Amino acid sequence: MSNFGSRGWGTSRVWGTLAAVWLGLSALSGFATDMLTWQTNQNRVSADIKNGELFPLLEQIASATGWHVFVEPDTSKTISAKFKDLPPGDALHLLLGDLNFAMVPQTNTSPKLFVFRSRMQAATQRVQPIKTTEKDGKAKIIPNELIVRLKPGAKIEDLAKLLGAKVTGHIDSLNAYRLQFDSADAAEAARAQLASNPEVTSVDSNFSIDRPPGASPMLSTAIPAPELQLKPPPSDGRVIVGLVDTAVQPLGNGLDSFLLKQQSVAGDPQLDPNSPAHGTSMAETILRSLSSYSQGSTSVQILPVDVYGPNPTTSTFDVANGIVTAVNGGGNPINLSLGSDGDSSFLQSVIQSAIASNIVFIAAAGNTPVTTPFYPAAYLGVMGVTAIDQGQLDSYANRGSWIPLGAPGTAPVLFDNQEWYVTGTSTSAAYTSGLAAGYMEANHGSASQTESFLRTKLGIKITPAQ
Repeated sequence: MSNFGSRGWGTSRVWGTLAAVWLGLSALSGFATDMLTWQTNQNRVSADIKNGELFPLLEQIASATGWHVFVEPDTSKTISAKFKDLPPGDALHLLLGDLNFAMVPQTNTSPKLFVFRSRMQAATQRVQPIKTTEKDGKAKIIPNELIVRLKPGAKIEDLAKLLGAKVTGHIDSLNAYRLQFDSADAAEAARAQLASNPEVTSVDSNFSIDRPPGASPMLSTAIPAPELQLKPPPSDGRVIVGLVDTAVQPLGNGLDSFLLKQQSVAGDPQLDPNSPAHGTSMAETILRSLSSYSQGSTSVQILPVDVYGPNPTTSTFDVANGIVTAVNGGGNPINLSLGSDGDSSFLQSVIQSAIASNIVFIAAAGNTPVTTPFYPAAYLGVMGVTAIDQGQLDSYANRGSWIPLGAPGTAPVLFDNQEWYVTGTSTSAAYTSGLAAGYMEANHGSASQTESFLRTKLGIKITPAQ
């Protein structure tokens, strides 16, 4: 045990953090009225636990920190501890008592915490977190809105006035309009009228899509920024990754030249300058993946398209608008590290039209361990990506047989000289998009060739047992 000490840390302290997390343990067996507060941003832990059980405690630690926690099978212990505002290492000493533990940093994933009595190698039982990653909400129809497409030459103003609706969005190239009504009943009444209108080609519901969270901080600065140099584009043009996401902040570290001018379809963003937004994390993940393929220099750039603006949610209409904006800006592949259970025929038609023009779509498969479809990843022709950790499906990841690809679900992010990490199938999709862009640049690959390459590199076959 000389590498770690009998009850100590690995070669460096790497603290995966999510936010200030209060963990009430009363619902778990063995914790009647107990409390564990893991204030991860302050790197402090408080506890008041009497006669608790080991395994529920480790589940809560895994949930709060994002660590991969392993315990020696059949290890049990009664936990009794009371303390306030201790560093995590000291807190674990008091919580685990005479048990040994070791923290081992990992490359491109969260640290591992091993808890054991005999030796570290015996800690083989994985302790699953209690849904630690960003959650994907159920389908949320915006009840007082409709998406309407008209035949060429038809006027939306006259139709909206007739229906008592307000036009709140439009995609001119598609003759598509977002209509808002005074109530859900008014929207449903209008749907019936629109269905029989000869100037209307389609009517669809508009679904809300939650804003994905940003990255989580760590107290390590051991991981450098991606090492990439922007080179001039070839004569037939550069590859551009269309990143349809939240707004992207300046990346720093010599990487801003890889970002084209940001486009927005949802208003001016309001971002926390002290932490990376989700889009920022995805942009860096794309560049990290690209650097591993391109060996230091590339002409690939990223076109950020913000579909959230200052809002806590976006919608299938705005995502479709973002896709059109990205494609019109030369984006191929298109990265969609977002989604919901909402099956939008309008969004699907926009994607299918772009796929018919040889655009590659890569999308997150969802952060719930179910087999049900998650959109837009589940649409025909879209390369859905789930999260893989050391060759196995991550505990939180969608495991539907419809998913063709699996990629790492955790990536480091260096922002404002501080290291963060981001976890989820969003990360898996961004990693895949970087790989796809590198292949397309190096091989002038068509859409079908790129998809074949991705299936060869990242293809998975999910069985019901998984």
